[in-house]
Amino acid sequence: MTATRAAQTGEDARPWLAHYPPAVPHQLDEARIGTLESLIRWSCATYANRPAFESFGKTISFAETLRAAEAFAGWLQAQGLQKGDRVALMMPNILAYPATIFGTLIGGFTVVNVNPLYTARELTHQLNDAGARILVVIENFAHVVEEAWPHLKLDTAVVATAGDLMGFKGTIVNFVARRIKKVVKPFALPGAARLRDILSRTAGMKPAAIAPEDVAFLQYTGGTTGVAKGATLTHRNVAANVQQAGLWLEWTLEPPQGQGAYQHVMVTALPLYHIFALTCCCLFLLRIGARSLLIANPRDIPGFVKTLKASRFTLISGVNTLYNALANHPEIGSVNFGELRFAVAGGMATQAAVARHWKAVTGRPIIEGYGLSETSPVATINRPDIQEFTGTIGYPIPSTDIAVRDGDGNDMPAGEPGEICIRGPQVMRGYWNRPDETAKAMTADGYFRSGDVGVMLPDGQFKIVDRMKDMILVSGFNVYPNEVEDVLAAHPGVLESAVIGLPNEHSGEVVAAFVVRKDQVLTAEELRAYCKENLTGYKVPKQIFFRESLPKTNVGKVLRRALREEVVAQR
Repeated sequence: MTATRAAQTGEDARPWLAHYPPAVPHQLDEARIGTLESLIRWSCATYANRPAFESFGKTISFAETLRAAEAFAGWLQAQGLQKGDRVALMMPNILAYPATIFGTLIGGFTVVNVNPLYTARELTHQLNDAGARILVVIENFAHVVEEAWPHLKLDTAVVATAGDLMGFKGTIVNFVARRIKKVVKPFALPGAARLRDILSRTAGMKPAAIAPEDVAFLQYTGGTTGVAKGATLTHRNVAANVQQAGLWLEWTLEPPQGQGAYQHVMVTALPLYHIFALTCCCLFLLRIGARSLLIANPRDIPGFVKTLKASRFTLISGVNTLYNALANHPEIGSVNFGELRFAVAGGMATQAAVARHWKAVTGRPIIEGYGLSETSPVATINRPDIQEFTGTIGYPIPSTDIAVRDGDGNDMPAGEPGEICIRGPQVMRGYWNRPDETAKAMTADGYFRSGDVGVMLPDGQFKIVDRMKDMILVSGFNVYPNEVEDVLAAHPGVLESAVIGLPNEHSGEVVAAFVVRKDQVLTAEELRAYCKENLTGYKVPKQIFFRESLPKTNVGKVLRRALREEVVAQR
């Protein structure tokens, strides 16, 4: 692949630098990028007595979190694990999660984050591909591990509960959780340990010699496009991204006058096993000494709103579907958004209609960013001082270059679509044990090929058009599902939608829309007429399917692939 951008230098190649906030430097001091171990230890010492994490009304301090992490690290070392060995974590957002993440990292091991909703087949693939030796799983999903156990190559499993690290309150939380989840059948995991027993011991950990280039995470991608691959993220990759996010955002987070001990609180609804929440709602909060309000089940919107009504918070992160569900809840007006500094969105495109509704409800715009598991994840963010939703993914953050390229590797001029390619210290080392996939994803000049179609605007902001694999080709014309979904979302009778291409013998493909109605009397004819007013003819959905819900990942991303497979299976 040839690349013209490699020959360009200075701000001509980076028009975004002229639009940086004055307080934000153009580059990181890369000599100061350390390890996540040093970040964890520094933060837990600096903010020792501050509350670090909150779950089900119980908070633990930074110092308590570190003590639990050291106990877990010591236990891992006692099991004979060596530096770099993989430890898999399969939990929702509970207090045990950050404690085990930090313990794995400070012990010199590699974290493999696992979606707790995985089936036995998916779990087997990921754990065996990663070569994990230990798995920590919340008891609610231990039966899946039991099913997969004969096919796994683990040394042992550790069983956690929602009530771990909560003291007596944990007994009540576990009792309620078991009743809700109907956990009545005992599971059989040979030699499994209880996390509460491990964390009750003294640490006994030995210092680990950890270098910036050591692997911190195998962050598996996939779920929307195919078989998951492990993005190999080093301590340096993720620590750099935490520092980049800090430079971009911290200047807006000064405490109000006269409130020197003011602490920010982030509503952490996205699961920590997802790279967005991991970096932005956990590790970034360490850097600024903020508290993370952990939401274990964000799909329970009534329960989520109840928590928000009872909580003080200053920051929130989410995806389009989550913001849409919250803004449409009948009790959202009872939530106090008075201290909210900003709401950050990523993971999927934010629709303009959702952003307008959110601003009307909260008084704050959604600040959209962009990134991938392979980029630790943040590559671009809107300026945090915007007053209105921009519809862009913002500017590249410090020390990040972005090019928009055609299929031959040539840079496209501003306004012309092409593949977004990213270079910076946050870009992964490669895919775990997949040199073939790494070679496909990386360019000769060090850019990661995202697979997303985007354009650069004249001022250096970027705008996502769509996933390359999701693009629909109608009689030779490109149709991007995001554009059609934006139009559908603006109809007052639509709650959410997903658009895919279906095979057609005359035009190659036709546009099909799957719609969840807000107004049950809405008809396909009415919706198609609305689309004709806002889209050129070949972009208008030829088929409209009304559904009660859309298939989504646990993060809330709509699974277009699952819809395509569903339609094909019915034919």
